[in-house]
Order: sequence, then C-alpha cells, then structure tokens
Amino acid sequence: MKISEFQSLIKKLYLSKDLDRGIEKTFLWLVEELGELATLLKENKIDKQNVAEELADIIAWTTSIANILKINLEEAIKEKYPGKCKRCGFIPCQCD
Repeated sequence: MKISEFQSLIKKLYLSKDLDRGIEKTFLWLVEELGELATLLKENKIDKQNVAEELADIIAWTTSIANILKINLEEAIKEKYPGKCKRCGFIPCQCD
C-alpha cells in the first residue's frame, strides 16, 4: 500500500471523528501510543508483534493529524527524504 492510499483510507475511516476530536486531542492519542511503544521497548524480551501493532497505531495517528491539517504525507515525505541524504547527497548517508 502506498502512503497516499493509506492516508486516503484513514481519511475515509476516521476524518469525521478526527475533526470532531480536534488536533490537540488527536495529538494526545499519538503521544499515548508513543508511550505504549516506549514501555514495550524497555522490556528485556521485546515482543515484535506488540511493537508492530504500536508502530502501526503511531503511523495511523500521525496520518490522522496530517488529514486534519490537510497535509499530503506522501509529498511531505518525498520532499524531506528525496531518495538520498539531503545533506551529503549519498546513499547510505556519509555525514558525520
């Protein structure tokens, strides 16, 4: 699935609820998911399935924020990460 397809799916599923909740409360949900991920990563034995679920939740809540703000995530990612290091121009990055 492309990022744009995922963003469209999240928009169809949740935009109405996200708009009603607002940006601040939506951001708090994202922070809660980050906290859950942090807790999982502190374990001696990391449960990859649980971590995968939290990562998916983090991406979904991030996408909800982008939808509320009408930000095209795929374009934002392409601009920020153009297929090579923006600073040194190499793959992999050669920056210190």
